[in-house]
Amino acid sequence: MAENKSVILVTVDCLRADHCGFMGYRRPTTRFLDGLAGESFVFPAAIVAGVPTYYSFPAILASRYPLSLGREVRGLAVGETTLASVFREGGYATAFFGAGNPYLGAQFGYDCGFDTFCDLVNDDSASKNFDIDPSTGNNWLGNLNRTLAEVSHKIPGMGAAYDELYFQYCQRWAASDPRSLDELRRFPAADVLVAKAEAWLSAIAGQPFFLWLHFMDPHAPYYPTEEGLTILGMPKPEASRASYLNASWNRFDIGSERLRRFRDEIVCLYDAGISWVDAQLSKLTETLRRTGLWENCIFAVTADHGEAFLEHGSRYHAPALGEELIHVPLLIRVPGSRKKQVCSNPFSMIHLAPTLLAAAGLQIPGEFQGENYWTHMRDGAGWSKPAITECVAGCTNPYSGEQRRKPRLLAVREARYKLVLNFDAGTEHLFDLESDPGENSPLAFERGNLERRRLLEAALEHLTNSARPRNSDAYLRTRLREIGLPPGNDRLEASGDASFHVDASRAG
Repeated sequence: MAENKSVILVTVDCLRADHCGFMGYRRPTTRFLDGLAGESFVFPAAIVAGVPTYYSFPAILASRYPLSLGREVRGLAVGETTLASVFREGGYATAFFGAGNPYLGAQFGYDCGFDTFCDLVNDDSASKNFDIDPSTGNNWLGNLNRTLAEVSHKIPGMGAAYDELYFQYCQRWAASDPRSLDELRRFPAADVLVAKAEAWLSAIAGQPFFLWLHFMDPHAPYYPTEEGLTILGMPKPEASRASYLNASWNRFDIGSERLRRFRDEIVCLYDAGISWVDAQLSKLTETLRRTGLWENCIFAVTADHGEAFLEHGSRYHAPALGEELIHVPLLIRVPGSRKKQVCSNPFSMIHLAPTLLAAAGLQIPGEFQGENYWTHMRDGAGWSKPAITECVAGCTNPYSGEQRRKPRLLAVREARYKLVLNFDAGTEHLFDLESDPGENSPLAFERGNLERRRLLEAALEHLTNSARPRNSDAYLRTRLREIGLPPGNDRLEASGDASFHVDASRAG
């Protein structure tokens, strides 16, 4: 067992590929990772299998397309084979440390296979009042405010004026002034996770291990550490200014042009979150070197999805398939590698788990839908399979059954061309990413016929495979879990209730 390679998987929430130095970003957000890239496999076209988190991680952890078990399954299925379960069965110590992403908890099945599952949540966050507004209560002031809001929105031109006055009132007078960025932060910062991980590594010394770290520092609301700002040479904003920026950026009653005035400052806060993660990964690596673990450790860094900053008028990361959301960084450092090796072909994150297992010398489960590209990487060979990304249009709340049953969004991406199918709107757009990297002008239907046909055939193959029944037992157990019954409920398992059906056959 001593020759087995340990594996560290780092996932950074909302990390765009084009905000990393080793992917060409000019701001020095990733000094450590830029250096590490010099001895790693770098994937300039890594593509997630789904957006956002709840559609992304089934591919990363279980090498499964997010909708392959139907829209009713949220997260991982009960008993589903994952990276963690394979490593644990192989004699590895396994641990997860996450910064409180609500979709990566045990209720979504992500604790399966981990000896240690530590979902860190900032316990104080629930009691923090970020936007205290006395006018929303049931007192006379609250009643007056609701009356004014109702009346103003019935008068042409008055609704927008009322909304602006009300927003400014809430931000400048009703809310108490925060004392620091730390007070505002919703998620534990990267140094908290790394400290927990280092303590765990010390406790399991001598064992091969699989460690998964999920950082939330770049996630909205954007409240970085002061150290992260210092690393980038940025002045520390007043906490009240950071709060105002985040509240303004979160407004949905004003258009993109008015929001654009806040974009640069918001991006600075976002980038500072990235820089703090990078600094803590450097610290973790120093610990691994000092304890003699680094030379036998595979180190992979990626993201669950990107983040929108008004590209196509959007913010954050609601289900959508623009490059700003599906294109993520990926580097894999394997012991023995001493130079940068660029794997330029599109790499779907569904292939990450089997590739990491192969690089570590473990057997790949037959249930995995992705392919092992470790041999291709090692031998410098390419691959031609396009990357497929899917999600459900408008599903911003995976707890809502109505939202989960909406039509599918599907993208098929090659190195140059990308096809986006919107089954909700009934549209089909083909983009030439070489001439139109911002995806602003889809090709006319009379152009790109060969490319369009090739990508449509790949989409059809994917949808056909999705319609085939897969692991119905896991589906049933998961549905039982999600309606609050134990997976082993004999009465329901024996009933064959027809309502528990896999709906992947509804292609759109």
